[in-house]
Amino acid sequence: MKNRITLALVALLIVALTVPVFVSAQQQRQQSQASEPTSGRSNGTPARRTTRPPRVSTEAAPAVEQDFAEALSVIQENYIDGNKLDYNNVFKSSIIGMLRTLDPHSNYYDKAEFDELKTDQRSEYFGIGASIQNQTVGDKTDTYIMATFQNSPAARAGLRYGDKILAVDGEDMAGKFSSDVRDKIRGPRGSIVKITVERASTLKKETVEITRDAVPQPSIPDAYMIRPGVGYIGMTQGFNYTTADELQAALDDLHAQGMQSLVLDLRNNPGGFLDQAIRVSEKFLQRGQVILTQRGRNGLGDKSYESNNRNPDQTPLVILVNGNTASASEIVAGAMQDHDRALIVGETSFGKGLVQGIFPMEYGTGLTLTTAKYYTPSGRLIQRDYSNGGFYDYYTKGGTIALDRKDQNTKPTGPESKTDTGRPVYGGGGITPDEGIKPKTINTSQARLRNPIFAFVRELVNGRIQGFDSYKVQRGIDFEHTKLQATDFPMTDNLYKAFKDFVSKDPSWKLTAQQLDHSRSFIEQDMRFNIITAAFGRIVADQVLNTDDPQIAKAVDVMPKARELAMTAMSKRNQQ
Repeated sequence: MKNRITLALVALLIVALTVPVFVSAQQQRQQSQASEPTSGRSNGTPARRTTRPPRVSTEAAPAVEQDFAEALSVIQENYIDGNKLDYNNVFKSSIIGMLRTLDPHSNYYDKAEFDELKTDQRSEYFGIGASIQNQTVGDKTDTYIMATFQNSPAARAGLRYGDKILAVDGEDMAGKFSSDVRDKIRGPRGSIVKITVERASTLKKETVEITRDAVPQPSIPDAYMIRPGVGYIGMTQGFNYTTADELQAALDDLHAQGMQSLVLDLRNNPGGFLDQAIRVSEKFLQRGQVILTQRGRNGLGDKSYESNNRNPDQTPLVILVNGNTASASEIVAGAMQDHDRALIVGETSFGKGLVQGIFPMEYGTGLTLTTAKYYTPSGRLIQRDYSNGGFYDYYTKGGTIALDRKDQNTKPTGPESKTDTGRPVYGGGGITPDEGIKPKTINTSQARLRNPIFAFVRELVNGRIQGFDSYKVQRGIDFEHTKLQATDFPMTDNLYKAFKDFVSKDPSWKLTAQQLDHSRSFIEQDMRFNIITAAFGRIVADQVLNTDDPQIAKAVDVMPKARELAMTAMSKRNQQ
């Protein structure tokens, strides 16, 4: 039996070594007829295989197979725990190790990971529709319900902010990471999950049966008028099947509200489908303007993508980016910058200029393999150099979370190109913003305050803080309340004093009055964020943070400059 497993997995490795690298170009709006190389997260549709096998040496493949089989045999016979080998991990690490010698974005996925990858690229997943988070209260870390989604199974089951998850299908969840709890809660559509919770409202234990269903996860969680005449669209959740359609719906709604300028937020957007990046760019670019050029191996897959929109949206535009803006979102930002259609604000983006095709394999596994590079309209390759560092360094030094990427706006090392109006832009290291500004950050002391803030708000919204009945949330989330108002649960001196009294009664928090006063503004913002989450949901709660976001404020301030830049570019184009 072991030998049969070994031979099957060796065959899987050889398939990985010899799989064709051709990915056919997807025609827009024809996903059912062709496949599409993607940027960022890999496409969930399979790549077509060529009818002719790739040119692999007839001697190389048997030699690799023999060496690999011999190495595995030696391990089985001599390794101290050879009789306990996890063959899935052995072969998975072998294939991943092989792909790591190519580039940081080619990858191998076992069946469970491949299924999750495809789920991530849909605009929905199967579960109960609730956001959960670890919180530490006293000396115990548990997972709590933070919010439910509109019309979700969790909302229908009456789960609320602050409900503590004790068990899932009878398995104790105390002390588990929230990601592990999430994996237990998710499952096939139509299946039942039993969740035991401590109700925040009564502090009583209760088990609820919930039937899993499709839960929307839109690319655009929120779109609203951030100021009179200024629209805001948060395109922060990746480029999925519905991204362009969601954008059009948001634009239509904001125009109906009198939008005269727009902030498009691509911060932390990891990318996704290439065709969606093209369609999003088309919303703002005139017909014939290049969006990107794709170049493959030996000319295979070379293609230039242009806008086909005869009547694009002319709203003055500012785009927000940061170190976690990657791939498809960089395609959009790069096209807007090169054509001077938008002003880019924030921090230098991640710097991913590689396109992956997806190759389904046997046993439900899959490969994502780099099949092309893409270039912005001015000819920039924005891919960061990955030749001198390892996989870990590439990712930890790329995003905004990296401690050693101190200057997010250092000029890339690549060659200079020119935008439509002649402004210099550079390749080799992401999209550098036209207006650089750092985000608001929190320090370690402020981060420590989040647990007592959550504990206090859990008591507050359930009516257990005396004298604050108006802050009690006696119902499920009001999803009809979509725009934050100044009168929504305002912060007052009395409420802040009640929080200080709450903290002082529990010495385990180890916080002094002086420490609290020093961070009062942070406490009040985070407290209001939690209350709004309980009352109106996470989407509206994010508006609390946006009101004090320096990058959004900068985007609004430079809007006249963005308008002037776009008008200059249009005038020059009309003269040609």
